[in-house]
This record gives sequence, structure tokens and C-alpha cells, in this order.
Amino acid sequence: MHAGLDINFGLDFYRWLCISSGTVNQFLGIPFAQPPVGDLRLRLPQPNLPYNGSHSAVAFGPACPQQHTGLPLPPSLAAETIDMITNLGIDIVFPDSEDCLTINIVTPATVSSKSKLPVVLWIYGGGFERGTASFPLYDGSVIVNRGIALGMPVVYASINYRLNAFGFLASKEVKAAGLGNLGLQDQRQAMRWIQKYISAFGGDPTKVTIWGESAGAISVGLHMVANGGNNEGLFRGAFMQSGSALPFGDITDGQPHYDALVQQTGCSGATDTLQCLRTLPIDTLRAAVDKSPGIFDYQSLNLAWPPRADGVFITDHPQKLVQQGNISNVPFVSGDCDDEGTLFSLSTLNVTTEAQFQDYVQNTLLAGIGVTDAEITQLASLYPSDLTQGSPFDTGVTDALSPQFKRLASFQGDLIFHAPRRWLLQNRSGKQTAFAFLSKRFKTLPALGSMHVTDLLNVYGGEELANYLVRFVTTLNPNGFGNFIWPQYSPNSPSLLTFFDGFIPTTITQDTFRAQQIAFLNNLTLAHPL
Repeated sequence: MHAGLDINFGLDFYRWLCISSGTVNQFLGIPFAQPPVGDLRLRLPQPNLPYNGSHSAVAFGPACPQQHTGLPLPPSLAAETIDMITNLGIDIVFPDSEDCLTINIVTPATVSSKSKLPVVLWIYGGGFERGTASFPLYDGSVIVNRGIALGMPVVYASINYRLNAFGFLASKEVKAAGLGNLGLQDQRQAMRWIQKYISAFGGDPTKVTIWGESAGAISVGLHMVANGGNNEGLFRGAFMQSGSALPFGDITDGQPHYDALVQQTGCSGATDTLQCLRTLPIDTLRAAVDKSPGIFDYQSLNLAWPPRADGVFITDHPQKLVQQGNISNVPFVSGDCDDEGTLFSLSTLNVTTEAQFQDYVQNTLLAGIGVTDAEITQLASLYPSDLTQGSPFDTGVTDALSPQFKRLASFQGDLIFHAPRRWLLQNRSGKQTAFAFLSKRFKTLPALGSMHVTDLLNVYGGEELANYLVRFVTTLNPNGFGNFIWPQYSPNSPSLLTFFDGFIPTTITQDTFRAQQIAFLNNLTLAHPL
């Protein structure tokens, strides 16, 4: 059933046609910025022009241009595991277009412009290479209906943002032009749109929580340290699942990928290579992007297109910004899955010996950042080939797809997920309100265990993490009647709300596991940003 919303804001007078389905209204595919096409390609997002007339908001907009990389599924992988990967849509690539900067709003059906409900903004993951707000798992009506059931109604928003080279091009040319981290700037522009327009949808612009998973959670962490920690009043809380402000280095570190893109597109001879890239047919640029390494290729989590310190928006190495206290002083939640690295270690099953492990870590995964032989030797001793110490953790000698699989999985999971999360919590707990969680659910999933993404089933699947999220968005405290008490994380008691399978689904554990290993990794990346 379709319904309408009339809005009158100064120059804006318009009517949005939305989807009404009983308890919620969904406004889909609303442009929040001018289309980044033509000469606006590879430029900062421009505010939307005033709306007028009637607009249809009954269908999602297209995804931003996606990078195509296949997820390797080895023949030895159990059917149960393959089914999980398929059902989670990890390898899906969606129809895309450069005209993609849209926002989706889901509200309780009963709201008015005077309701002033708290707002949660969802930012999707996908390695900064792929992803879209329209992925079926990201069903905002689940969150809105949970809020209604708890007596804490909220407004849900989700956005698309530019990805891969379209959103995270990095080089000396990009730095000189002041055009770094366009994907993050898209997200920021969407937050500004919310400040201007969300009250018309029943939301309160002073009560916005930003929430993301994986690359989306990394984005949330980066918004906390952006602008030297000045969040411009755009959000009052942050909720991060499987991602924190990663220890990325300077934007000029992306030069090899920029140069390869320029060469493959025939722009090498141009006096202004950035402008040349703007004039290319979309298919030419897309084909070159697809040749760059992806998160499921051999290079794995050595990402081609991550956010990097640009000297303007992200002013320094994010790990240092956290350490220095240049961070938005808002309550936050940060959590991980136990076995974050397993999914990203399927592409390296041909790494089978000690020598190959050390060579892969030094010359592929940590290539070009100046890690010494001595540091690699120490890393190898801290992450031994002992299957019982590998990931999936607590699975003994099982789940060893190759002799080094569990070892690489434990190292990668700590490097990219657990170490940055713990760094944030250790540096900021006691100074600002912080909660942390660990998901050990799906531990029996063959080979991958409590893998990356599985915690999303606990929230978009309508389980208890959805309750904690809604309460945090509403009160900045995730606790409430009917759920296990979640204590704050503190320096003296680094508590993790821990989710398990079985008869005792939640308990409190301490964030002290692999203390020596994670401390080593945080010191390593502080000296050698990724």
C-alpha cells in the first residue's frame, strides 16, 4: 500500500510517495546529494538541490559502482558452511550506477513531524569495495518494529556511499586536490541531510546514533576521529559491529593502486590524471577497478581502497588520533565476532609451510609498510602453527582447511578487528561511556566458526542485540528490562557482553584474551600504519 508525506521547508515543498505496511512506513531511494556523475565524479559530494513537486520513494536506488571479486569456496568446505555464506549474501554483487547517493527512511506508521524520535543511521560493510543499503538482510522494519515493541520507537535510516576507486581513490594527486575519502564524505553529507530533513519524518536531529558493520563500523570509528574529533553535532552515539578506526596510513600510500588505474585506463599521458579519470566511460573505469585486488583475493585484508589519512578530514593516522584523544566524546559500543579472520583466509590455503607463512605476512599482507625481519619472527612466534591456538578458536585440531589456515585466520582477525577494537576501548574507556561485546555464536559452523558477519543475524534477525541497539539509540544505555545486564567497559573491568550458542546465551567475559599478541599488533601498527 502506498501513502504520502507532504514536506514544506523553505525552498523545499514536495510530497514523497512511500510504502506503508501496517506498522511502518518506508521512504526509499531519496537522493541526499547531487549525482556524482560527469564532472562531479571524483569530487566532494554536493548538497541536494531543493526538492519540489511529487516524488516516488517506493523503491531502493541502485548500488554505487561495485568491485567484482569472487569468494573462493574450496571443495573441502562443508555444505552447511557454503549455505551460510550464500544465505548471508557475502558474494552478491548488486545492480549499480554512479547516480547512487540515496537515503532510505523507515518510520513507525503513526509518527508526525512533531514526534522527535531518536534516529539510527545504518552504514553497510563490504570492504569499501562493494555493498548497498538495499541488501535484503538490512531490513530497517525489523529495527523499527522492535522499537515499537519495546515502547521505544525509533526512526531508521540507511544510505549508499561511493566505494572502491570511485569513493576511496588515494595518491599524491588526490591529496593535493583535497579529494580524499569521498565515500566517508558521502556518509557525512547524508548526516547533514538528516540534520535538515529528518524532523519531517518524525525524527529528532539531536538524537542520531551512527551504526555500522565491518567497513561500515570502520567508517563509524573514523567519523569519531574525523575533524579532530569535532562531529559537528551530527551524532550523539556510535555503535560498531566488527570494525573500529583502523590503523591506516597516509593517503599517498595508495599511489601504486592509483598509478595502476591510470595506466589501465589510458590516462598515463594526461597532464591532469584525475580529470582524465572523470572523463572516462563508466565501463572503462569499472573494468580497471575490477583488476585491483579484492578482499577475497590472495592479498586478502591488505585492502586496495581503504580510507586513509588525508590531512584534511582524517588529519592523521587514526590509531594516533585515538591515542591523542582527538575523538568525538560520545557514548559508543564496539564488538566483534570471535573468528573474524576465517572468512578472509579462504584465499590463502596454498600457504602451507612456516616459510610461506612468514613470506606471505611480510611481503603480501603487510607489504610496503616497513615491517622488519625481526618483527616478523616475533609475530610468527606469537601466532604459532599450533592448530589448537588458531581460529576458529576453541576447536582443538579441527577445522584446519590447510596447515596454516587457522594460524592466518587468528592473526588476520586480531590485526584488523580485535586489536583496533581493544585499542579504542583501552584508550577511551573511563573517559567516555563505552560498552563492548563478543559474539561466539555459530561456533560449530565447520571451518569458519563464529565468522565475520554472523553477529548481524543477532540484530537484523531480531534477536537480543536488536533490543540492546534500540535502547542505546534511545537512551545511550543498552540496558533494560528483560535482557542480561551489560556493564560498561572500564580499565579495571574490561567487560565483554558475550553471546554463546546453547542454554546460556549471554554472559560476561573479560577482554583479556591473547593480551601479548594483541598488544604486539597494536605497537606494530602504531610504528607501521597499514
